[in-house]
Amino acid sequence: MLEQAILITIAMGFLISVLLSPIIIPFLRRLKFGQSIREEGPKSHQKKSGTPTMGGVMIIISIIITTIVMTGKYSELSVEMYLLLFVTLGYGLLGFLDDFIKVVMKRNLGLTSRQKLLGQVIIAIIFYLVFTQYGFSTEIGIPGTEVSFDLGWGYVILVIFMLVGGSNAVNLTDGLDGLLSGTAAIAFGAFAVLAWNQSQFDVAIFSVAVVGAVLGFLVFNAHPAKVFMGDTGSLALGGAIVTIAILTKLEILLVLIGGVFVIETLSVILQVISYKTTGKRIFKMSPLHHHYELVGWSEWRVVVTFWMVGLIFAVLGIYIEVW
Repeated sequence: MLEQAILITIAMGFLISVLLSPIIIPFLRRLKFGQSIREEGPKSHQKKSGTPTMGGVMIIISIIITTIVMTGKYSELSVEMYLLLFVTLGYGLLGFLDDFIKVVMKRNLGLTSRQKLLGQVIIAIIFYLVFTQYGFSTEIGIPGTEVSFDLGWGYVILVIFMLVGGSNAVNLTDGLDGLLSGTAAIAFGAFAVLAWNQSQFDVAIFSVAVVGAVLGFLVFNAHPAKVFMGDTGSLALGGAIVTIAILTKLEILLVLIGGVFVIETLSVILQVISYKTTGKRIFKMSPLHHHYELVGWSEWRVVVTFWMVGLIFAVLGIYIEVW
């Protein structure tokens, strides 16, 4: 029965995203919610200017409807599910505000870094307070072992670091057509397997709902993209995957399963450090996916390669934890 629920959940998430597209994409286009392309980016991206953004709304709506319907049918809405929906919605709304400022108010950078950070930290603290109020463990374990240790009050620092860092890392990965949609589907799929293995079926259902939603979105986001998810989608997905890692007590394993997101972030950090200390750049452009574009790879080749790398990381993560 539960195996059937997983398949139905993926299908429902996929169909809702696909069915929303002919409504939301033209609506975004009529409102002129088009993406602004930064001038310092690859020249080939200039032709993408004006492509509707904020398509992450489709993903979020699909996730919410699918999880509520499927959880209501096969179990009850748990505290875990409420926490997942809260963080996903919270970070999604923060991203929506950022996108709205960019495309409607014509401020290309959106929210200031301080405003965005403040919003991310507030959501993380609220999550932590509810998390501890309901007696969830503040221990973290070493993947593939029985070793764990309790961080106590220090766990709040880890939660803030993970949610802020994870949502920003996922956001940085959203730079090519279909790149984040594909890597997110793979990473959430891996966590669905691990949540199922722990008998956390609500978390597994949520995870596969995300898989279905982003795969449905990918139909319209694959190259050449007809819509971008914007910060609305990328921040929501980042917050969601970190929350899943915390609820399944796989905080450390997130670094491996989300390896593509980590590498993209490290490429930006290394680029900044190198340029500020030596005046030289390590990469032609960061995040890393732009570097490969500028050395001559086609956009599709970069995206598929990153998908494959993400799949390898996901399989390794499952192997370490399950076998």
